[in-house]
Amino acid sequence: MNILEEVKGAGTIGISGHIRPDGDCIGSAMGLYLYLKKACPTAKVQIMLEKPAEIFNCIKGVDEINTDFTSEITAFDVFIVVDSAKDRTGEAEKYFDGAKKTINIDHHVSNSGCGDVNYIVSGASSASELVYQVMEDKTQIDEEIAKALYIGIIHDTGVFQYSNTAPSTLNVAAELISYGFDFPKLIDETFYEKTYVQNQILGRALLESIVFMDGKCIVSMVDKKTMNFYQVEPHDLEGIVSQLRNTKGVECAIFMYQTDTLTYKVSLRSNGKVDVAKVAAFFGGGGHMRAAGVTMQGTFHDIVNNLSDQIVKQLS
Repeated sequence: MNILEEVKGAGTIGISGHIRPDGDCIGSAMGLYLYLKKACPTAKVQIMLEKPAEIFNCIKGVDEINTDFTSEITAFDVFIVVDSAKDRTGEAEKYFDGAKKTINIDHHVSNSGCGDVNYIVSGASSASELVYQVMEDKTQIDEEIAKALYIGIIHDTGVFQYSNTAPSTLNVAAELISYGFDFPKLIDETFYEKTYVQNQILGRALLESIVFMDGKCIVSMVDKKTMNFYQVEPHDLEGIVSQLRNTKGVECAIFMYQTDTLTYKVSLRSNGKVDVAKVAAFFGGGGHMRAAGVTMQGTFHDIVNNLSDQIVKQLS
């Protein structure tokens, strides 16, 4: 796909990604936004996402994101969804449905494509890598665009340590860092660095974690009362499930936080023996073999028991 060919002649272009945007969603959407603004100067380009975490303020133009999903444009000429299918875009879905042409760029195996034009590569490391691929006119890429895409790639590959990292991923990363930004600083500030309160809630989650299935599974949960006590938001909980997964002997890690009464956002991570995408899909979620998520209802123990039934089938 050549993204400039697909948006050729469009007067209005909309871009969005999934709810609770992570690093790859923000990086791919912002990289594409900056690219199209530069390459299509006569078009009106808008980006709609829920408010990103402060760590992504280093991306140029992040303050231009439309976070309230209101627009005077009711029917975009082209609307693009990255890193997701349209049904996970929240309030942006109505703009996708009302657009004259829709494009979907994603790497999740659970997405079969929801656009008029689809670029779905389930084996790719990230949506950011795919966005870089569809930017066939590389002369339009500059340091700020490269930086946004690099952030997306490092967040979905765990700084190139996850199994979704391929030779092509490293080749793209090498091309991106050639634009001259301080990539070690980006890794530290957007991936590793945590605030004091983020370290506190991480410590609390680790302290109250439980291992089961003979040590092959670990689970931890943070309820709304605890989140309110530490004054943390969902984005402050990022990285907890990955730290749980690092526990010796663990094959599958589960972390959940409460979003409403008897409602939890569940994150799953695997060390390889459990396909957590299949586990999440069974309950209506999705993701990748080693990283997936789903929203579930019930008590903490009910949810753990239900997940365990699917996990043990694979461990057996």
